[in-house]
Amino acid sequence: MNDMPKMLITLGGILVVIGLLWQFVGKLPGDIFIKKGNTTFYFPIVTCILVSVVLSLIFYVIGKFK
Repeated sequence: MNDMPKMLITLGGILVVIGLLWQFVGKLPGDIFIKKGNTTFYFPIVTCILVSVVLSLIFYVIGKFK
């Protein structure tokens, strides 16, 4: 039997869990948040790095099966 469907289901489950955690946690430690007066600056640097690493791993694994 092909292992690709099992891998995709597992990756989908992991992404769902990450999405739920992200919903409740909001911002991660290391994200830049500055509020001065009426101005707010938010740059999610750690979140961007985490998303980049996860997507890189997903595309790497998918590329191995092609």
